[in-house]
Amino acid sequence: MSLSPTARVAALVVHPVKGCAGLPLRTAELTPAGIAHDRSFMVVDGSGAFLSQRKDPRMARIVPELDAEGTRLVLRTEGFTPVKVDVDPEGPRLDVTVHKQPLVGVDQGDEVAGWLTEVFGRSSRLVRVPDDHRRETSGLTPGTAGFADGHAVVMGSLSSLDLLNERILATGGEAVPMARFRPNVVVSGWPDAHTEDRVRRVRLGGAELGYAKVCIRCAVTTVDQESGEKCGPEPLRSLAGYRRADDGGVAFCSKFAVTAPGTVSVGDPLEVVEWAEPEQGLGSRLADATR
Repeated sequence: MSLSPTARVAALVVHPVKGCAGLPLRTAELTPAGIAHDRSFMVVDGSGAFLSQRKDPRMARIVPELDAEGTRLVLRTEGFTPVKVDVDPEGPRLDVTVHKQPLVGVDQGDEVAGWLTEVFGRSSRLVRVPDDHRRETSGLTPGTAGFADGHAVVMGSLSSLDLLNERILATGGEAVPMARFRPNVVVSGWPDAHTEDRVRRVRLGGAELGYAKVCIRCAVTTVDQESGEKCGPEPLRSLAGYRRADDGGVAFCSKFAVTAPGTVSVGDPLEVVEWAEPEQGLGSRLADATR
């Protein structure tokens, strides 16, 4: 595998409300739980289960605005008057679940709950990560996260996206943007696709990340993040041809824990401190299959 000294942060994206629109950043604070405020809010149904684009792709069209301190949240979507939330860290606590994992959320009140219920046409409430949240994440490097599916940071590379789109176009499909994969960090300058699978420790800006596992993808990748509509079998169909994981599903991007918090900006170089051994791990086997 050829290595590039010019790998840089091409994009940073925060998703304040799980499942809703992502917001591009020029500079981000990487906390132990990922980019500050990433997936720190979540919409749940009457049973406490999180709402997802898997079942309701309209979530992609809800655009959150959150101030730097995380104290004032505004939600906007077409056809509805925006709702403003004075974030309450001390509200009632609700039992919630993320992929059947039991967690706790702080309820953010009836006004935003009513707004979400009207938008989705079913009972919905907004919860926030508690200040004493102590979730542990799995993988090669343990860590913590807010309400993310499993890990603090999802990283993908433009070279991986280029290879995927080559395969999609070769079968007559339309190229997909990186937004379909909802990453936090996008990397440019790696010449080989899926180099992110081989990284084990990496410095970017003032922060450091440790590899956890590859990211198994779901039907959310078939949702157009601008229109909030499902758009057919891609990219899952093409990924199934060359990125199938041993336990089923397909992989694209990799997940990381934050091992040293710090400030990261678009344009910062990436310094890989440790690489996987050639035979190490699922990510390596998948990467080998793409070359």
